[in-house]
Amino acid sequence: MKMNAIELNASIYQSLSMIAHDETLLRKAARALRRIAEQYHTTDETHMTEEEFFAQIAEAEREIAEGKGVAMLSDESLDDFLKRVG
Repeated sequence: MKMNAIELNASIYQSLSMIAHDETLLRKAARALRRIAEQYHTTDETHMTEEEFFAQIAEAEREIAEGKGVAMLSDESLDDFLKRVG
């Protein structure tokens, strides 16, 4: 049986509750989950740090101030805009 995200989450918490009395096992579980989370973030191409996010905004604002920005025309569809700037 394939579990959905809610069922998986419940299963993880149930397993954690079984070892809640053992600090050593909880540390192992925390390390394992941290390692999995770090692997996810290194493979997720859309993930960026807060610093990277704000750097992109600053760069875009600088380009707009220099007149390099591109605006969508009032009668232009999103598809047409992306084709034009793409």
